[in-house]
Amino acid sequence: MPDNTANRNPYAAFKIPEFKNFIAGRCIYIMGLRMTSTLIGWWIYLLTNSKLALGFVGLSEVIPALSLALYAGHYIDINEKRRLLLRCILGYAACILILLLLSTGFIGTHVHHWTIAVLICIVIGITGAIRAFSGPTFSAMISQIVPKNILSSAASISSATWLIASICGHATGGFLIAWLGINKTFYVILIMIAGGYFFLSKLAIKPVLVSVKSRTWQSVKEGISYVFKTKELLGAITLDLFAVLFGGAVALVPVFAKDILNIGPIGFGWLNAAADIGSIITVTTLTINPLRNKQGRTLFFAVAGFGLCIILFAISKVFWLSFAALLLSGCMDGVSVIVRSTILQLKTPDELRGRVMAVNSMFINSSNELGQFESGVAAKLLGTVPSVIFGGCMTIAVVIVTWFKAPSLRKMEY
Repeated sequence: MPDNTANRNPYAAFKIPEFKNFIAGRCIYIMGLRMTSTLIGWWIYLLTNSKLALGFVGLSEVIPALSLALYAGHYIDINEKRRLLLRCILGYAACILILLLLSTGFIGTHVHHWTIAVLICIVIGITGAIRAFSGPTFSAMISQIVPKNILSSAASISSATWLIASICGHATGGFLIAWLGINKTFYVILIMIAGGYFFLSKLAIKPVLVSVKSRTWQSVKEGISYVFKTKELLGAITLDLFAVLFGGAVALVPVFAKDILNIGPIGFGWLNAAADIGSIITVTTLTINPLRNKQGRTLFFAVAGFGLCIILFAISKVFWLSFAALLLSGCMDGVSVIVRSTILQLKTPDELRGRVMAVNSMFINSSNELGQFESGVAAKLLGTVPSVIFGGCMTIAVVIVTWFKAPSLRKMEY
């Protein structure tokens, strides 16, 4: 008989020691990653003073992430996930060591700033390849750590953990730039990555659930086919994809912070963290008090609200209003995170998790970097403020089109 008490307790997963190690390791590791992204954005803009360069940082990461995503899903399903995850973390640590070297005074004095920027993009490209494997592995492991009757709450906790780490990473990254400088901040990031490795190394070896190893392309097609057959999942992923793609104002936060709001690195860190703070407020609220019905309809309204917040951010010239706009955009985005992650965990068979999570990663995670590239190009062509207004308007347009084209998502409940 299922444990109904566990079903009613949103924190039941924390009674499992391995889940606590997983959450601690993921939180610390993701915090290090987000500190890196904050640091790279500020560093690249200082080196180049170019909005387009910020876009190319995103492009340099998304190309390998997209190129390897589908193969990564196949590879994850046929290999032991714990070992793969630990190897990814070691690879990321090596990339941070290279960035640390590039940030030294010697390199800054003897190497041209645009050459340093190109080398940074190359290293970020390598991290994109690593992320193609690590992101889906994290998501695929949850169902092998907790029983299915508490999988929904565990997925919400995992999403909340990601957002908490993102908040702390963004904000702390800005503070550390101001207090320690770019080079010494990389030492802190290395410590964070080592801490994540420590906790995740305590996880037990996970069984490989794919009994028959089909050919790579056939295996990849199985994951894609499943996503496209599951209309609610496909609709939620697609809506989120285009919202993030066109509403990626966060990519231009260094420009707003330095040139429009004149707030310096500490204000930049807070502005960069604002959306994540809003997201964690929503995710925490919905973890304790889940959406009981009309989740699909709520998703549409939330994404439309996200677009409106992006437009408000674009026209603001005051720090507190800009912060509030991004905070509210994060609240709206948190609804999407909860609905999509819950559908993803509940609808995906265990033997397909790596491949389906990879498709999700290809759509959702890479849309952040594609959105960063789109924002950089649009800012170059249209100007900073008009490009962000355009992105917010396109987000609302996507919601309107999807409302009529995806009635099953609009009517979805779970």
